[in-house]
Amino acid sequence: MNPVSRRDLVALALGLAVASWLVVRAAYGDLPALRWWLPVPVGLLALAEAGAARTLGARLPAQRDRRPIPGGGPVEPLLVARLVVLAQASAYVGAVLAGCWAGVLLHTVPALDQLTAARGDTGTAVLGVVLALALTVAALWLEHVTKIPLDDDDGPAGART
Repeated sequence: MNPVSRRDLVALALGLAVASWLVVRAAYGDLPALRWWLPVPVGLLALAEAGAARTLGARLPAQRDRRPIPGGGPVEPLLVARLVVLAQASAYVGAVLAGCWAGVLLHTVPALDQLTAARGDTGTAVLGVVLALALTVAALWLEHVTKIPLDDDDGPAGART
């Protein structure tokens, strides 16, 4: 598997920020109120992935070096492969959501003085951007932790997932 391209994530987030800004601008009056808790599940997923990255970051190097593994027995290779897929998908989801919430911010921040709903929606959108970026960072960290170093027999030094 190839690692997630940071450039692709930024392009995706920027493109969706513009697209969602256009949609919100056209339909803001018809949208339901954005509740503060809407982005919270994304933050919980970010915490779970950061926890997985922290745990695997300690366990995988110990397993590779044949040292005692903190927290139990060896890590199953299939679990690591599944976590890589989860991390890559989550990085894209985080970029998409960060772009969408940023598009909401592009509309609500200039309208803070004119629209009463804009104040609450701006707070929700800020929380959404922060938690979506946290998910992206946690996912990239988890992907990084699961890289397998190349053996000397496999060719030049480097890493692959």
